[in-house]
Amino acid sequence: MPDHQPADHQRADARRNYARILAVAEQEVAAHGGGASLEQIARTAGVGSATVRRHFPTRRALLEAVSSRRIDTLSARARDLADRGDSRDALLDWLSDVVTYCVTARGLAATLAYGDVPPDPVHGNTCAAAIQEAADPLLRRAAQDGAVAPDVTAADLIALAVGIALGTEHHPDPAARADRLFRLAVAGLSPARSER
Repeated sequence: MPDHQPADHQRADARRNYARILAVAEQEVAAHGGGASLEQIARTAGVGSATVRRHFPTRRALLEAVSSRRIDTLSARARDLADRGDSRDALLDWLSDVVTYCVTARGLAATLAYGDVPPDPVHGNTCAAAIQEAADPLLRRAAQDGAVAPDVTAADLIALAVGIALGTEHHPDPAARADRLFRLAVAGLSPARSER
């Protein structure tokens, strides 16, 4: 009699391992940011490093899985703001939310950044793509209304948010510092229109 488990039992084991690894990874990334140790995640989850790598072949894949709910929340927020009367306020409120999430949710900025880890040639950066897709309607409407320059791209805005978050993560009060830098950037990106 062969000594192996049926395929459906193996799939159930794989799903349990995935869920356990992801739960541990969320805790480790919250504690240590995007540089959380994959080996520590494997040890804490009670699996081998090869199992972690089978589910998450790259660090970026792991960070994206950890960040996916936050990305979904930010995408939903962009949709909610899409019909707001003032396109400038809608875009800036959403971008402020992105900065806040990146500052408070360790690992999210690293997930959205390009160039901080070797790119994944198979999967690309799906979180960054999803956030840029969410930003596009807000940005397009703000540009049509003259609230931002027409050559500003969603990738520019995400890079700005990521840069602020990464640049303030070791500050004694990262949220306050990030908010200040964001306001300074906004003053240059989209100065408030004077009342006439």
